[in-house]
Amino acid sequence: MSHTPDTVTRLLAVRTQLASPALIERDRAIPYTAIEEEAKRLAAGFASLGLGRGDRIAIWLPNVPAWLACFFACAQLVAIAVSVNTRFRSHEVADIVRRSGARLLIFWPGFKGIDFTGILAACDPAVLQHLETVVAYSDGGASPPSDFACKPCIDYAEITSRAPLEPDYSHPDDGCVIFSTSGTTKAPKFVLHDQRTLVNHGADVAESFGIGAQSAVLLAPPLCGIYGFCSFMAALSAGCPLVMMPAWDPAEAARMIDAYRVTHANATDEAVAQLLAHSTEQFPFRSVSFIGYAAFSPALGDIVARADARGVRLVGLYGTSEVQALFSRQGEFDTLEERALGGGRPVNPATRVRARDPASGQVLPDGESGELEFDAPSRMQRYFGDPEATRSAFSADGFYRSGDLGYTTGDGRFVFLARMNDSLRLGGFLVSPLEIEGVVQELAGVAACQVVGVPRADGLKAVAFVILSPGATLDEAKVISHVAGKLAKYKVPVRVFAIEAFPVTPGANATKIQKHKLRDLAVQLMG
Repeated sequence: MSHTPDTVTRLLAVRTQLASPALIERDRAIPYTAIEEEAKRLAAGFASLGLGRGDRIAIWLPNVPAWLACFFACAQLVAIAVSVNTRFRSHEVADIVRRSGARLLIFWPGFKGIDFTGILAACDPAVLQHLETVVAYSDGGASPPSDFACKPCIDYAEITSRAPLEPDYSHPDDGCVIFSTSGTTKAPKFVLHDQRTLVNHGADVAESFGIGAQSAVLLAPPLCGIYGFCSFMAALSAGCPLVMMPAWDPAEAARMIDAYRVTHANATDEAVAQLLAHSTEQFPFRSVSFIGYAAFSPALGDIVARADARGVRLVGLYGTSEVQALFSRQGEFDTLEERALGGGRPVNPATRVRARDPASGQVLPDGESGELEFDAPSRMQRYFGDPEATRSAFSADGFYRSGDLGYTTGDGRFVFLARMNDSLRLGGFLVSPLEIEGVVQELAGVAACQVVGVPRADGLKAVAFVILSPGATLDEAKVISHVAGKLAKYKVPVRVFAIEAFPVTPGANATKIQKHKLRDLAVQLMG
Protein backbone atom coordinates (compact mmCIF):
# COMPACT_ATOMS: atom_id res chain seq x y z
CA MET A 1 0.00 0.00 0.00
CA SER A 2 1.41 3.40 -1.00
CA HIS A 3 1.97 5.95 1.75
CA THR A 4 0.21 9.30 1.28
CA PRO A 5 2.52 12.24 2.13
CA ASP A 6 1.28 14.15 5.16
CA THR A 7 2.84 17.57 4.45
CA VAL A 8 2.74 19.75 1.37
CA THR A 9 6.53 19.73 0.97
CA ARG A 10 6.68 15.93 1.13
CA LEU A 11 3.90 15.74 -1.46
CA LEU A 12 5.86 18.10 -3.72
CA ALA A 13 8.99 15.96 -3.26
CA VAL A 14 7.08 12.87 -4.40
CA ARG A 15 5.78 14.74 -7.45
CA THR A 16 9.33 15.66 -8.55
CA GLN A 17 9.65 12.04 -9.71
CA LEU A 18 7.08 12.71 -12.45
CA ALA A 19 8.05 13.64 -15.99
CA SER A 20 4.89 15.72 -16.56
CA PRO A 21 5.12 19.47 -15.85
CA ALA A 22 3.71 20.97 -12.68
CA LEU A 23 2.60 24.17 -14.42
CA ILE A 24 1.88 25.52 -17.86
CA GLU A 25 2.37 29.23 -17.25
CA ARG A 26 2.29 31.69 -20.16
CA ASP A 27 3.11 28.76 -22.47
CA ARG A 28 6.10 27.73 -20.35
CA ALA A 29 6.22 24.16 -19.07
CA ILE A 30 7.59 24.31 -15.52
CA PRO A 31 8.58 20.99 -13.89
CA TYR A 32 7.97 20.08 -10.27
CA THR A 33 11.74 20.05 -9.73
CA ALA A 34 11.97 23.75 -10.64
CA ILE A 35 9.21 24.67 -8.17
CA GLU A 36 10.88 22.63 -5.42
CA GLU A 37 14.33 24.12 -6.03
CA GLU A 38 13.04 27.69 -6.07
CA ALA A 39 11.12 27.00 -2.85
CA LYS A 40 14.22 25.62 -1.15
CA ARG A 41 16.26 28.66 -2.24
CA LEU A 42 13.55 30.93 -0.88
CA ALA A 43 13.53 28.96 2.36
CA ALA A 44 17.28 29.54 2.66
CA GLY A 45 16.77 33.26 2.01
CA PHE A 46 13.96 33.51 4.55
CA ALA A 47 16.05 31.66 7.13
CA SER A 48 18.95 34.07 6.57
CA LEU A 49 16.59 36.89 7.58
CA GLY A 50 15.81 35.09 10.84
CA LEU A 51 12.42 33.77 9.75
CA GLY A 52 11.27 30.36 10.90
CA ARG A 53 8.65 28.42 12.81
CA GLY A 54 5.43 30.36 13.36
CA ASP A 55 6.59 33.56 11.62
CA ARG A 56 4.13 35.06 9.16
CA ILE A 57 5.16 35.84 5.58
CA ALA A 58 2.66 37.81 3.48
CA ILE A 59 2.33 36.74 -0.17
CA TRP A 60 0.81 39.53 -2.25
CA LEU A 61 1.29 38.23 -5.77
CA PRO A 62 -0.86 37.37 -8.79
CA ASN A 63 -0.98 33.83 -10.22
CA VAL A 64 2.71 33.25 -10.88
CA PRO A 65 4.98 30.32 -9.99
CA ALA A 66 6.64 32.49 -7.34
CA TRP A 67 3.38 32.43 -5.33
CA LEU A 68 3.64 28.66 -5.05
CA ALA A 69 7.37 28.71 -4.37
CA CYS A 70 6.79 31.13 -1.49
CA PHE A 71 4.05 28.91 -0.11
CA PHE A 72 6.26 25.80 -0.19
CA ALA A 73 9.17 27.71 1.33
CA CYS A 74 6.96 28.73 4.26
CA ALA A 75 5.81 25.13 4.67
CA GLN A 76 9.41 23.87 4.72
CA LEU A 77 10.33 26.33 7.50
CA VAL A 78 6.99 25.84 9.31
CA ALA A 79 6.38 29.53 8.82
CA ILE A 80 2.85 30.65 7.98
CA ALA A 81 2.02 32.02 4.53
CA VAL A 82 -0.45 34.91 4.76
CA SER A 83 -2.38 35.11 1.51
CA VAL A 84 -3.12 38.73 0.63
CA ASN A 85 -5.99 39.37 -1.78
CA THR A 86 -4.74 41.03 -4.97
CA ARG A 87 -7.97 43.06 -5.08
CA PHE A 88 -7.19 44.72 -1.76
CA ARG A 89 -6.16 48.35 -1.58
CA SER A 90 -3.99 50.23 0.90
CA HIS A 91 -6.26 50.19 3.97
CA GLU A 92 -7.04 46.49 3.55
CA VAL A 93 -3.45 45.47 2.85
CA ALA A 94 -2.18 47.41 5.85
CA ASP A 95 -4.86 45.84 8.07
CA ILE A 96 -3.96 42.29 6.98
CA VAL A 97 -0.24 42.85 7.45
CA ARG A 98 -0.73 44.53 10.84
CA ARG A 99 -3.15 42.04 12.38
CA SER A 100 -1.32 38.98 11.08
CA GLY A 101 1.99 40.31 12.41
CA ALA A 102 3.70 39.53 9.09
CA ARG A 103 7.45 40.15 9.26
CA LEU A 104 8.00 39.98 5.50
CA LEU A 105 5.88 40.95 2.48
CA ILE A 106 6.46 39.80 -1.11
CA PHE A 107 4.95 41.81 -3.97
CA TRP A 108 5.49 42.61 -7.69
CA PRO A 109 6.21 46.33 -8.15
CA GLY A 110 6.22 46.22 -11.95
CA PHE A 111 3.07 44.17 -12.53
CA LYS A 112 0.96 45.88 -15.18
CA GLY A 113 -2.44 44.68 -14.04
CA ILE A 114 -2.39 46.08 -10.48
CA ASP A 115 -0.61 49.11 -9.03
CA PHE A 116 1.00 47.17 -6.18
CA THR A 117 3.60 49.91 -5.71
CA GLY A 118 1.08 52.72 -5.36
CA ILE A 119 -1.13 50.70 -3.03
CA LEU A 120 1.74 49.78 -0.73
CA ALA A 121 3.07 53.33 -0.75
CA ALA A 122 -0.33 54.58 0.42
CA CYS A 123 -0.33 52.31 3.47
CA ASP A 124 -0.01 54.09 6.80
CA PRO A 125 3.57 53.33 7.94
CA ALA A 126 2.41 53.37 11.56
CA VAL A 127 0.32 50.22 11.07
CA LEU A 128 3.20 48.32 9.43
CA GLN A 129 5.27 48.24 12.60
CA HIS A 130 5.75 44.44 12.60
CA LEU A 131 6.82 44.38 8.96
CA GLU A 132 10.61 44.16 8.78
CA THR A 133 11.39 43.48 5.12
CA VAL A 134 9.80 43.85 1.68
CA VAL A 135 10.76 41.53 -1.18
CA ALA A 136 10.23 42.82 -4.72
CA TYR A 137 9.48 40.14 -7.30
CA SER A 138 10.21 40.82 -10.98
CA ASP A 139 9.83 38.84 -14.19
CA GLY A 140 12.15 41.07 -16.17
CA GLY A 141 15.02 41.62 -13.76
CA ALA A 142 14.17 45.22 -12.89
CA SER A 143 16.08 46.47 -9.85
CA PRO A 144 13.92 47.32 -6.83
CA PRO A 145 14.44 50.41 -4.66
CA SER A 146 16.69 49.98 -1.63
CA ASP A 147 13.77 50.68 0.68
CA PHE A 148 10.02 50.82 0.35
CA ALA A 149 7.32 51.99 2.74
CA CYS A 150 10.18 52.81 5.13
CA LYS A 151 11.25 49.14 5.07
CA PRO A 152 14.37 47.51 3.56
CA CYS A 153 13.55 46.19 0.08
CA ILE A 154 15.29 43.06 -1.25
CA ASP A 155 15.28 41.80 -4.83
CA TYR A 156 13.53 38.44 -5.25
CA ALA A 157 16.43 37.32 -7.43
CA GLU A 158 18.82 38.05 -4.57
CA ILE A 159 16.84 36.16 -1.96
CA THR A 160 16.64 33.12 -4.25
CA SER A 161 20.37 33.19 -5.07
CA ARG A 162 21.37 31.14 -2.03
CA ALA A 163 22.03 27.41 -2.09
CA PRO A 164 18.83 25.40 -1.54
CA LEU A 165 17.95 24.66 2.07
CA GLU A 166 17.75 20.87 2.28
CA PRO A 167 16.35 20.12 5.77
CA ASP A 168 12.56 19.89 5.71
CA TYR A 169 11.10 21.07 9.02
CA SER A 170 7.48 20.66 7.92
CA HIS A 171 5.04 18.92 10.24
CA PRO A 172 1.53 17.75 9.33
CA ASP A 173 -0.17 19.43 12.29
CA ASP A 174 1.51 22.82 12.07
CA GLY A 175 -0.35 25.83 10.71
CA CYS A 176 0.67 26.45 7.13
CA VAL A 177 -1.42 29.13 5.39
CA ILE A 178 -3.87 31.88 6.31
CA PHE A 179 -6.77 32.93 4.11
CA SER A 180 -8.93 35.89 5.09
CA THR A 181 -12.72 35.75 5.11
CA SER A 182 -14.73 38.12 2.95
CA GLY A 183 -15.44 40.61 5.74
CA THR A 184 -18.43 42.36 4.14
CA THR A 185 -19.64 43.83 7.45
CA LYS A 186 -16.59 43.64 9.70
CA ALA A 187 -12.83 43.07 9.57
CA PRO A 188 -11.90 39.77 7.88
CA LYS A 189 -11.04 36.82 10.10
CA PHE A 190 -7.84 34.84 9.48
CA VAL A 191 -8.54 31.19 8.66
CA LEU A 192 -5.54 28.99 9.47
CA HIS A 193 -5.14 25.54 7.90
CA ASP A 194 -2.52 22.91 8.74
CA GLN A 195 -0.52 20.88 6.24
CA ARG A 196 -2.17 17.50 6.76
CA THR A 197 -5.64 18.95 6.17
CA LEU A 198 -4.57 20.68 2.96
CA VAL A 199 -2.97 17.53 1.55
CA ASN A 200 -5.91 15.29 2.44
CA HIS A 201 -8.51 17.68 1.05
CA GLY A 202 -6.57 18.01 -2.21
CA ALA A 203 -6.65 14.22 -2.56
CA ASP A 204 -10.39 14.11 -1.79
CA VAL A 205 -11.12 16.77 -4.44
CA ALA A 206 -8.99 15.02 -7.06
CA GLU A 207 -10.80 11.73 -6.49
CA SER A 208 -14.30 13.23 -6.35
CA PHE A 209 -13.79 15.44 -9.41
CA GLY A 210 -12.10 12.70 -11.44
CA ILE A 211 -8.77 14.53 -11.74
CA GLY A 212 -5.98 12.10 -12.61
CA ALA A 213 -2.43 12.01 -13.92
CA GLN A 214 -3.65 12.48 -17.51
CA SER A 215 -5.80 15.50 -16.65
CA ALA A 216 -5.01 19.20 -17.01
CA VAL A 217 -6.59 21.79 -14.70
CA LEU A 218 -7.23 25.41 -15.68
CA LEU A 219 -6.59 27.83 -12.82
CA ALA A 220 -9.26 30.48 -13.23
CA PRO A 221 -9.58 31.91 -9.68
CA PRO A 222 -6.60 33.62 -8.00
CA LEU A 223 -4.26 31.63 -5.76
CA CYS A 224 -4.72 34.28 -3.06
CA GLY A 225 -8.22 32.90 -2.46
CA ILE A 226 -9.16 29.47 -1.14
CA TYR A 227 -11.01 28.68 -4.40
CA GLY A 228 -7.92 28.96 -6.59
CA PHE A 229 -5.65 27.45 -3.96
CA CYS A 230 -7.75 24.29 -3.64
CA SER A 231 -7.78 23.92 -7.42
CA PHE A 232 -3.99 23.89 -7.29
CA MET A 233 -3.87 21.39 -4.43
CA ALA A 234 -6.15 19.01 -6.35
CA ALA A 235 -3.85 19.20 -9.39
CA LEU A 236 -0.78 18.66 -7.19
CA SER A 237 -2.43 15.64 -5.57
CA ALA A 238 -3.25 14.14 -8.97
CA GLY A 239 0.19 14.94 -10.39
CA CYS A 240 -1.22 16.74 -13.43
CA PRO A 241 -0.40 20.16 -14.94
CA LEU A 242 -2.00 23.36 -13.70
CA VAL A 243 -2.62 25.73 -16.63
CA MET A 244 -2.35 29.30 -15.36
CA MET A 245 -1.80 32.97 -16.19
CA PRO A 246 -0.91 35.92 -13.91
CA ALA A 247 -4.33 37.56 -14.17
CA TRP A 248 -7.64 36.37 -15.54
CA ASP A 249 -7.92 36.90 -19.30
CA PRO A 250 -10.91 35.03 -20.79
CA ALA A 251 -9.62 35.17 -24.37
CA GLU A 252 -6.24 33.76 -23.31
CA ALA A 253 -7.92 31.19 -21.07
CA ALA A 254 -10.09 29.99 -23.96
CA ARG A 255 -6.99 29.62 -26.13
CA MET A 256 -5.11 27.70 -23.44
CA ILE A 257 -8.01 25.32 -22.82
CA ASP A 258 -7.75 24.16 -26.43
CA ALA A 259 -3.96 24.39 -26.73
CA TYR A 260 -3.29 22.26 -23.64
CA ARG A 261 -6.43 20.11 -23.74
CA VAL A 262 -7.69 21.21 -20.35
CA THR A 263 -9.99 18.62 -18.79
CA HIS A 264 -11.06 20.34 -15.55
CA ALA A 265 -11.76 23.87 -14.40
CA ASN A 266 -13.41 25.63 -11.47
CA ALA A 267 -14.65 29.15 -12.00
CA THR A 268 -17.22 31.77 -11.12
CA ASP A 269 -20.40 32.13 -13.16
CA GLU A 270 -19.00 35.38 -14.58
CA ALA A 271 -15.79 33.68 -15.74
CA VAL A 272 -17.79 30.91 -17.41
CA ALA A 273 -19.92 33.49 -19.24
CA GLN A 274 -16.75 35.24 -20.43
CA LEU A 275 -15.23 31.98 -21.66
CA LEU A 276 -18.35 31.20 -23.66
CA ALA A 277 -18.35 34.70 -25.13
CA HIS A 278 -14.73 34.34 -26.28
CA SER A 279 -15.28 31.10 -28.17
CA THR A 280 -16.51 31.28 -31.76
CA GLU A 281 -17.49 27.61 -31.87
CA GLN A 282 -21.06 26.56 -31.20
CA PHE A 283 -19.78 23.66 -29.08
CA PRO A 284 -16.44 24.80 -27.59
CA PHE A 285 -13.93 23.28 -25.16
CA ARG A 286 -14.42 19.66 -26.19
CA SER A 287 -11.50 18.45 -24.08
CA VAL A 288 -13.20 19.67 -20.88
CA SER A 289 -15.01 16.99 -18.90
CA PHE A 290 -15.77 18.96 -15.72
CA ILE A 291 -16.40 22.62 -14.90
CA GLY A 292 -17.37 23.35 -11.32
CA TYR A 293 -18.89 26.78 -10.87
CA ALA A 294 -19.75 29.14 -8.04
CA ALA A 295 -22.67 31.56 -8.41
CA PHE A 296 -21.78 35.17 -7.57
CA SER A 297 -23.56 37.32 -10.16
CA PRO A 298 -27.33 37.83 -9.74
CA ALA A 299 -27.61 38.54 -13.47
CA LEU A 300 -26.30 35.09 -14.44
CA GLY A 301 -28.95 32.88 -12.90
CA ASP A 302 -29.38 31.14 -16.27
CA ILE A 303 -25.69 30.36 -16.81
CA VAL A 304 -26.13 26.58 -16.45
CA ALA A 305 -28.79 26.54 -19.17
CA ARG A 306 -26.73 28.83 -21.39
CA ALA A 307 -23.68 26.61 -21.00
CA ASP A 308 -25.73 23.47 -21.65
CA ALA A 309 -26.92 24.96 -24.93
CA ARG A 310 -23.26 25.23 -25.99
CA GLY A 311 -22.40 21.69 -24.91
CA VAL A 312 -20.60 22.80 -21.72
CA ARG A 313 -21.87 21.06 -18.58
CA LEU A 314 -21.61 23.09 -15.38
CA VAL A 315 -21.74 21.58 -11.88
CA GLY A 316 -22.68 23.55 -8.78
CA LEU A 317 -20.15 23.69 -5.93
CA TYR A 318 -19.93 24.77 -2.31
CA GLY A 319 -17.06 25.82 -0.11
CA THR A 320 -15.89 28.31 2.49
CA SER A 321 -12.47 29.33 3.74
CA GLU A 322 -13.17 27.49 7.00
CA VAL A 323 -13.85 24.06 5.44
CA GLN A 324 -12.00 24.81 2.19
CA ALA A 325 -13.28 25.41 -1.32
CA LEU A 326 -14.47 22.53 -3.50
CA PHE A 327 -15.94 21.10 -0.30
CA SER A 328 -18.90 19.57 -2.14
CA ARG A 329 -20.28 19.24 -5.65
CA GLN A 330 -23.41 18.35 -7.53
CA GLY A 331 -23.31 15.43 -9.97
CA GLU A 332 -22.43 16.03 -13.61
CA PHE A 333 -25.31 13.77 -14.63
CA ASP A 334 -27.88 15.51 -12.43
CA THR A 335 -30.68 17.53 -14.00
CA LEU A 336 -30.01 21.09 -15.09
CA GLU A 337 -31.99 22.40 -12.12
CA GLU A 338 -29.97 20.27 -9.66
CA ARG A 339 -26.64 21.27 -11.18
CA ALA A 340 -27.56 24.93 -10.78
CA LEU A 341 -27.77 24.53 -7.01
CA GLY A 342 -24.94 25.24 -4.62
CA GLY A 343 -24.05 22.42 -2.25
CA GLY A 344 -24.13 18.79 -3.34
CA ARG A 345 -22.29 15.78 -1.97
CA PRO A 346 -19.19 16.45 0.21
CA VAL A 347 -15.97 15.22 -1.41
CA ASN A 348 -15.00 13.41 1.79
CA PRO A 349 -17.54 10.66 2.57
CA ALA A 350 -16.84 10.93 6.33
CA THR A 351 -18.30 14.46 6.37
CA ARG A 352 -21.56 14.94 8.29
CA VAL A 353 -23.98 17.74 7.41
CA ARG A 354 -27.00 19.01 9.28
CA ALA A 355 -29.26 22.09 9.38
CA ARG A 356 -30.24 23.76 12.66
CA ASP A 357 -33.07 26.17 13.37
CA PRO A 358 -31.33 29.29 14.71
CA ALA A 359 -34.39 30.28 16.75
CA SER A 360 -35.14 27.00 18.54
CA GLY A 361 -31.68 25.43 18.34
CA GLN A 362 -33.24 22.20 17.06
CA VAL A 363 -31.61 20.07 14.35
CA LEU A 364 -34.04 20.07 11.44
CA PRO A 365 -35.29 17.15 9.35
CA ASP A 366 -34.32 16.80 5.68
CA GLY A 367 -35.86 19.45 3.47
CA GLU A 368 -36.28 22.12 6.17
CA SER A 369 -34.04 25.17 5.91
CA GLY A 370 -31.73 26.27 8.72
CA GLU A 371 -28.10 27.08 9.38
CA LEU A 372 -25.83 24.49 7.76
CA GLU A 373 -23.34 22.82 10.13
CA PHE A 374 -20.47 20.56 9.08
CA ASP A 375 -18.41 17.93 10.84
CA ALA A 376 -15.69 17.83 8.19
CA PRO A 377 -12.09 16.55 7.96
CA SER A 378 -11.26 19.60 5.83
CA ARG A 379 -12.11 22.15 8.52
CA MET A 380 -9.72 24.86 9.61
CA GLN A 381 -7.35 24.56 12.54
CA ARG A 382 -8.55 27.87 14.01
CA TYR A 383 -9.03 31.57 13.43
CA PHE A 384 -5.52 32.91 13.84
CA GLY A 385 -5.23 35.35 16.73
CA ASP A 386 -8.91 35.13 17.65
CA PRO A 387 -9.68 32.35 20.16
CA GLU A 388 -13.13 33.73 20.95
CA ALA A 389 -14.18 33.64 17.28
CA THR A 390 -12.78 30.10 17.05
CA ARG A 391 -14.85 28.95 20.03
CA SER A 392 -18.04 30.47 18.69
CA ALA A 393 -17.47 28.94 15.23
CA PHE A 394 -18.00 25.39 16.54
CA SER A 395 -20.88 23.65 18.28
CA ALA A 396 -20.37 21.73 21.50
CA ASP A 397 -20.04 18.49 19.52
CA GLY A 398 -17.52 19.90 17.04
CA PHE A 399 -19.64 20.90 14.04
CA TYR A 400 -18.57 24.07 12.20
CA ARG A 401 -21.35 26.65 12.17
CA SER A 402 -21.24 27.91 8.60
CA GLY A 403 -23.52 30.92 8.83
CA ASP A 404 -25.14 29.66 5.62
CA LEU A 405 -28.80 28.89 5.03
CA GLY A 406 -29.60 25.51 3.49
CA TYR A 407 -31.11 22.10 3.97
CA THR A 408 -30.15 18.44 3.80
CA THR A 409 -31.73 16.15 1.23
CA GLY A 410 -31.60 12.73 2.91
CA ASP A 411 -29.24 11.14 0.39
CA GLY A 412 -25.98 12.50 1.79
CA ARG A 413 -26.25 15.80 -0.04
CA PHE A 414 -27.28 19.30 0.94
CA VAL A 415 -28.42 22.50 -0.76
CA PHE A 416 -26.94 25.92 -0.04
CA LEU A 417 -29.42 28.77 -0.36
CA ALA A 418 -27.89 31.98 1.01
CA ARG A 419 -25.91 33.50 3.82
CA MET A 420 -27.87 33.38 7.08
CA ASN A 421 -27.42 37.13 7.46
CA ASP A 422 -29.06 37.52 4.04
CA SER A 423 -31.91 35.06 4.70
CA LEU A 424 -35.34 36.38 5.59
CA ARG A 425 -37.82 35.09 8.16
CA LEU A 426 -41.04 35.98 6.39
CA GLY A 427 -44.42 34.82 7.63
CA GLY A 428 -42.66 32.67 10.23
CA PHE A 429 -40.56 30.82 7.64
CA LEU A 430 -36.88 31.10 6.71
CA VAL A 431 -36.77 32.21 3.07
CA SER A 432 -33.83 32.48 0.70
CA PRO A 433 -33.87 35.84 -1.10
CA LEU A 434 -32.58 34.01 -4.19
CA GLU A 435 -36.03 32.50 -4.68
CA ILE A 436 -37.68 35.93 -4.87
CA GLU A 437 -34.82 37.45 -6.88
CA GLY A 438 -35.09 34.73 -9.51
CA VAL A 439 -38.79 35.44 -10.06
CA VAL A 440 -38.23 39.20 -10.32
CA GLN A 441 -35.45 38.64 -12.86
CA GLU A 442 -37.90 36.79 -15.12
CA LEU A 443 -39.35 40.17 -16.14
CA ALA A 444 -38.06 41.84 -19.27
CA GLY A 445 -35.98 44.91 -18.48
CA VAL A 446 -34.71 43.62 -15.11
CA ALA A 447 -30.99 42.92 -15.42
CA ALA A 448 -30.41 41.97 -11.76
CA CYS A 449 -32.26 41.89 -8.46
CA GLN A 450 -31.41 41.82 -4.77
CA VAL A 451 -33.99 41.31 -2.01
CA VAL A 452 -33.60 42.34 1.63
CA GLY A 453 -35.86 42.34 4.68
CA VAL A 454 -37.14 45.49 6.35
CA PRO A 455 -38.92 45.43 9.75
CA ARG A 456 -42.45 46.85 9.65
CA ALA A 457 -45.22 47.04 12.24
CA ASP A 458 -46.69 43.78 10.93
CA GLY A 459 -43.37 41.93 10.74
CA LEU A 460 -40.37 41.64 8.44
CA LYS A 461 -41.21 42.37 4.82
CA ALA A 462 -39.31 41.80 1.57
CA VAL A 463 -38.04 44.79 -0.39
CA ALA A 464 -36.52 44.39 -3.85
CA PHE A 465 -33.78 46.43 -5.51
CA VAL A 466 -33.35 46.06 -9.26
CA ILE A 467 -30.82 47.12 -11.85
CA LEU A 468 -32.62 47.82 -15.12
CA SER A 469 -31.45 47.00 -18.62
CA PRO A 470 -30.46 50.01 -20.78
CA GLY A 471 -33.58 51.91 -21.84
CA ALA A 472 -35.92 50.07 -19.46
CA THR A 473 -38.12 51.77 -16.87
CA LEU A 474 -39.44 50.38 -13.61
CA ASP A 475 -43.11 49.45 -13.31
CA GLU A 476 -43.22 48.67 -9.58
CA ALA A 477 -46.83 47.45 -9.60
CA LYS A 478 -46.07 45.05 -12.46
CA VAL A 479 -43.12 43.57 -10.58
CA ILE A 480 -45.16 43.04 -7.41
CA SER A 481 -48.03 41.53 -9.37
CA HIS A 482 -45.68 39.15 -11.20
CA VAL A 483 -44.17 37.86 -7.95
CA ALA A 484 -47.63 37.54 -6.37
CA GLY A 485 -48.66 35.26 -9.21
CA LYS A 486 -45.68 32.95 -8.61
CA LEU A 487 -44.93 32.88 -4.88
CA ALA A 488 -46.70 32.78 -1.53
CA LYS A 489 -48.09 36.08 -0.33
CA TYR A 490 -45.55 36.46 2.49
CA LYS A 491 -42.70 36.35 -0.06
CA VAL A 492 -44.01 39.19 -2.23
CA PRO A 493 -41.97 42.44 -1.97
CA VAL A 494 -43.86 45.36 -0.50
CA ARG A 495 -41.68 47.81 -2.46
CA VAL A 496 -39.37 47.68 -5.49
CA PHE A 497 -36.66 50.28 -6.10
CA ALA A 498 -34.40 50.78 -9.12
CA ILE A 499 -30.77 51.69 -8.45
CA GLU A 500 -27.72 52.14 -10.67
CA ALA A 501 -25.50 49.57 -8.96
CA PHE A 502 -25.40 47.32 -5.91
CA PRO A 503 -22.90 48.20 -3.14
CA VAL A 504 -20.11 45.61 -3.18
CA THR A 505 -16.97 44.44 -1.40
CA PRO A 506 -14.12 43.04 -3.53
CA GLY A 507 -13.30 39.38 -2.82
CA ALA A 508 -10.54 37.11 -4.07
CA ASN A 509 -12.88 35.42 -6.54
CA ALA A 510 -15.62 37.98 -7.15
CA THR A 511 -17.22 41.07 -5.71
CA LYS A 512 -19.77 40.37 -2.98
CA ILE A 513 -22.93 42.41 -2.59
CA GLN A 514 -23.28 44.26 0.71
CA LYS A 515 -26.81 43.37 1.71
CA HIS A 516 -26.58 45.35 4.93
CA LYS A 517 -26.14 48.57 2.95
CA LEU A 518 -29.18 47.71 0.84
CA ARG A 519 -31.17 47.11 4.03
CA ASP A 520 -30.12 50.52 5.33
CA LEU A 521 -31.11 52.10 2.02
CA ALA A 522 -34.50 50.37 2.08
CA VAL A 523 -35.23 51.68 5.58
CA GLN A 524 -34.22 55.17 4.47
CA LEU A 525 -36.36 55.10 1.31
CA MET A 526 -39.39 53.76 3.17
CA GLY A 527 -39.14 56.33 5.93
